[in-house]
Amino acid sequence: MMSARIGLGSVTKRVAFAPAIGRNQTVLRTLIPKRGVQIQSLPPSASEEILNAQRLKRPSSPHFTIYQPQLTWFSSIANRMTGGALSALLYGFSLAYLVAPDTFDSAHIIEFVAGLPDYVKYAGKVLLAAPFTFHFWNGLRHLSWDMGKFLSLKGAYRAGYAVLGATAVSTVALVLM
Repeated sequence: MMSARIGLGSVTKRVAFAPAIGRNQTVLRTLIPKRGVQIQSLPPSASEEILNAQRLKRPSSPHFTIYQPQLTWFSSIANRMTGGALSALLYGFSLAYLVAPDTFDSAHIIEFVAGLPDYVKYAGKVLLAAPFTFHFWNGLRHLSWDMGKFLSLKGAYRAGYAVLGATAVSTVALVLM
């Protein structure tokens, strides 16, 4: 009576009246005949020949150079490159500071940079600011994608051009500081 009130009546009826072979999966496994698999041992050279023959039968994937360049894959590649370059710079400076803390302290770096000509300072600022700002803005673009924004093709291109514009403006702002 209680099972009928909470909606379990049909479920209990199906289980009670189901055939025993359907309820017991081990019985099914023993009734279905198994197919034998023959295994033979091969020398390493033979397995390599089989692998090479299989590779020859595979279709070759087109290289990315046959496609028209697109903003989405340029920005993806640039984001990875800027992230790797900024990480390498951070870890390189950190390791240099650990190895020679007296040479790479703030006072020596400021003194070294102060002695450089202005065009070298500005070039250095651009080389540091451009990857940093691009990686920052493109990271915000990826976060917006994670939130479900700008996922259409038009939205992805709008966000991509916004990243390029914001990168240019913020790079100039950082260089002129």
